[in-house]
Amino acid sequence: MIVAAKAALRAEAQARRAAVHDPARGAEALARLDAVLTPHLGRPAAGYLPIRSELDPRPAMAALGRAGPVGVPVIEGAARPLSFRLWTPDCAMERGPFGVSIPSEPRPMVPEVLIVPLLAFDRRGIRLGYGGGYYDRTLALLRARGPVLAVGLAYAGQELPDLPAEPTDLPLDLIVTEAEVILP
Repeated sequence: MIVAAKAALRAEAQARRAAVHDPARGAEALARLDAVLTPHLGRPAAGYLPIRSELDPRPAMAALGRAGPVGVPVIEGAARPLSFRLWTPDCAMERGPFGVSIPSEPRPMVPEVLIVPLLAFDRRGIRLGYGGGYYDRTLALLRARGPVLAVGLAYAGQELPDLPAEPTDLPLDLIVTEAEVILP
């Protein structure tokens, strides 16, 4: 039942995100993200390379990279956690699974701070992704190793009330939008 409800929400959430996608709003969200991440400079961090109408975290990732290692996710296979490769703004890239770019050089890293993409979120920190469960498995693995800060990056217009959640859906620690920082 929950799986079907989440699947039905994905198309709506993608359309909502596309409708609010705007460079000026994105810049406001990134300014808030920088403020949130400043106390974590130097900790191993990971972001993502945006697809579709996702907010682009690369400026924040570059700032984090001046103080410590930064990686991007690599899909290792269905039903598996993500791995991470070291990334710099000028590193050589190649096409990875699902057409997402990944660093060509396979230099692994383990993040303690994650900037997480999403289709939708709610005030509890529940996120709706594309349905593969990659970030939930990854967060479970990383949190079992030690403290991890998971920060969702989204437009305020991506908020939905009370997203359906399964026991395996792990909440984010913060959600940063152009309007506010949400502490679930």
